[in-house]
Amino acid sequence: MNPRRTLAIAYKETLQVWRDPRSLAIALLMPLMQMVLLGYGISLDIKHVPLCLYDQENSQTSREMLQDFTASGWFKTAAILGSNRSVRAAMDNATCIGALVIPVNFSRVLAQTGRAEVQAVFDGTDANTTNIATGYAQGVIAQTAATFARRWDAQHGVRPPTAGSINLQSRVWYNETLDSRNFIIPGVVAIILALVGAQLTSLTVAREWERGTMEQLISTPVTSTELLIGKLSPYFLIGLLDAAFCLLTAAFWFHVPFRGSVLTLILTTALFGIVVMGIGYLLSVRIHNQLGASQIALMLTMLPISMLSGYTFPLDQMPAAIRAISFLVYARYYVTLLRDEFLKGSSLAEMASSIAALLAYAVAVLWLAARAFRKRLD
Repeated sequence: MNPRRTLAIAYKETLQVWRDPRSLAIALLMPLMQMVLLGYGISLDIKHVPLCLYDQENSQTSREMLQDFTASGWFKTAAILGSNRSVRAAMDNATCIGALVIPVNFSRVLAQTGRAEVQAVFDGTDANTTNIATGYAQGVIAQTAATFARRWDAQHGVRPPTAGSINLQSRVWYNETLDSRNFIIPGVVAIILALVGAQLTSLTVAREWERGTMEQLISTPVTSTELLIGKLSPYFLIGLLDAAFCLLTAAFWFHVPFRGSVLTLILTTALFGIVVMGIGYLLSVRIHNQLGASQIALMLTMLPISMLSGYTFPLDQMPAAIRAISFLVYARYYVTLLRDEFLKGSSLAEMASSIAALLAYAVAVLWLAARAFRKRLD
């Protein structure tokens, strides 16, 4: 391999990127736009769930329970209802996705027995939101019940009968605040790097075919390896800069905790960049059209990352056959590494299997990309 010819190809490709507004927009604007949109727009946390309230008793005790719901921050009062029919109408009209119904004898039963029942009705159209909102409601009711139990104890000198005597004390590791943003944003970095890397490199060789300069390139003594390294070097540097911007934004703007090694993060990011850029270059060699190459590159990056990398959907909840397919998705390993490095601070030995898989992908893709280019016009 001749370093001089490789540098010449790299310099030529750098000029192409600089003079191409589309490539510059992808390289500079896409990371910023994607980081803002995905970082702020995607969240698995559900707050201010619209809740309709139907207080049949309207006593001080019932109003206290309703205040606990609105003060929790998980719910907001969408409407105050006055009948069972209005509850159904509010749910049908999507005024609220849940309704809290307090019976007419709520405080009397509570004063006599120390226990009472309330009804919470939820719209099950969106199963995920309903499950989360149900858990929120149970949490608020449990806190309110504990307050009522202490009050009963103070008045009667004995606690009311309980369903059991087990005291569960839970601890949350790694993501102590249970903020879904800490879980999602590391995956956003993988999406941005894959999009930018694959989209830009998918235009490299296809551009030569469309502009009619491939004949001149073939007539030169440049080898396929020199062309590969020369074409990918500028985009590799751009990809590292974009990744640095995204990772720094995740840590310092979105405050995702980083507990791992910076050197390991750089190494794994570089390996992932090689994989996605190698895929884009391979498509650019095989497809002599920039539009077609970029569309296929988009399909090969967005679909696997969004569906089968664990970015948004938990892989352990998928069927066994789909989980087996996900092991073939290169982004799965990088998303896992990002979360291990940011949230867990895992050691190099603990991440060795994922790093090895990503390294194997990088070697395989580079080998295929180097063999794909042939100096002929057919």
